Amino acid sequence: MKKNSCQFTRSQRLLKPTDFKNVFDQPNKSSDNYLTVLARVNHLPKARLGLAIAKKKVKAAVSRNRLKRLIRESFRQHQHLLAGLDCVVLAKSGVDTINNQTLYHSLAIHWQQIVRRCKKS
Repeated sequence: MKKNSCQFTRSQRLLKPTDFKNVFDQPNKSSDNYLTVLARVNHLPKARLGLAIAKKKVKAAVSRNRLKRLIRESFRQHQHLLAGLDCVVLAKSGVDTINNQTLYHSLAIHWQQIVRRCKKS
């Protein structure tokens, strides 16, 4: 069976607290009204994603899960662009009220800005 190159596997997730800490220590940052994306070079051939969607910012579990699903899908579609980066996405208040198209557009802009900023540093 041929493995799809656009999957989102466990190895592409930030799982350990030390992985998150590395990103939070010296991040390249992209922010708008809905999300903040932090990133740092990871010296690996692939990109990794961490999610920090706080219950305080997005109250309903259904909304938090929808948001995480959409972020993972956008990351999966842009992983070739993000290769070599660790990214953490943080939610802001009100993000649960926007539609999917607006969220995808916001994330696409964040991914491009993060890549540009990480290449400079």
